[in-house]
Amino acid sequence: MNIKKIGVLTSGGDAPGMNAAIRAVVRTAIFNNIETVGIMRGYNGLINGDIKNLTLRDVSDIIHRGGTTLFTARCLEFKTEEGLNKVVKNCKDYNIDALVVIGGDGTFRGARDLSARGITCVGIPATIDNDIGCSDYTIGFDTALNTAMEMIDKLRDTAQSHDRCTVVEVMGRRAGYIALETGIACGATFIIVPEIPDIDIDNNIIKKIKEIQKTGKKHFIIVVGEGYKKTNELAEYVQAQTNLETRVAVLGHVQRGGSPSVKDRVTATHMGNYAVNLLINKTSQVNQTQNKSYVVIVKNGEVTSIPIEDAFNKQKEFDYNLYNIASQVSL
Repeated sequence: MNIKKIGVLTSGGDAPGMNAAIRAVVRTAIFNNIETVGIMRGYNGLINGDIKNLTLRDVSDIIHRGGTTLFTARCLEFKTEEGLNKVVKNCKDYNIDALVVIGGDGTFRGARDLSARGITCVGIPATIDNDIGCSDYTIGFDTALNTAMEMIDKLRDTAQSHDRCTVVEVMGRRAGYIALETGIACGATFIIVPEIPDIDIDNNIIKKIKEIQKTGKKHFIIVVGEGYKKTNELAEYVQAQTNLETRVAVLGHVQRGGSPSVKDRVTATHMGNYAVNLLINKTSQVNQTQNKSYVVIVKNGEVTSIPIEDAFNKQKEFDYNLYNIASQVSL
């Protein structure tokens, strides 16, 4: 099968760099004389037929923009048999030969379901949480780190002015990668991640703060991944046990916004280009196998791909060595 028309969509939570990926997909496709259509608001657009042609100029001046120009949304109907059938029908009606889907695990599960119904898909991992097991890196992570770091640096200024302890909650869902790396970058006194849920608060945090206080330090930063789910209780306990005025700062969705970093722009461009070339070069091979869909990944610094079915069998290992380093240097 020759690829003549590609559809591109973004789904799930937005991430800085999605627009750079969209741009790369469209321009690589046009370079190869392939028509591209944008599907609005994720799988909702495939169900409702909210689809538009994309030209070179449609993706001009978007590489630096956060969010996604194709918009994104959750789609419960897509999880039903009726919804999937609508998507398959619309792909055929719009003569879409393949889809490039940009998002996280939920996005890829949708692509896998479509693949089982004869729709060729390529997934591009984009989530600030960096929690896609099959890929070392996901688009948006670096920008989110830099945003969180900037915010915590500002909070540290006021914590220092008032001799406070500030407990900062960062995003990441059930993964602690944002907490770990921003905590190190900001010199946090302690970092709490969902991967290590049974922290002994008294021996690991309270004792440490009291020992550091003896060296003359009077302000502290504790970074907590949102998956820990006990941020307010932790702050109250720290204040009660140390007599330090303790405040909570929840950074929230500011971490998803903003202009993407160089790393995210370059990685997204590489992945978008790779996705289209994968469709072009692998189409004949795809038709000879049961695995018709792929996920573009970063592995050991290289952009490559794996069959989409294999993507769900990978578990990302938390970097306990880096966590231990953080503990040793935060004195």
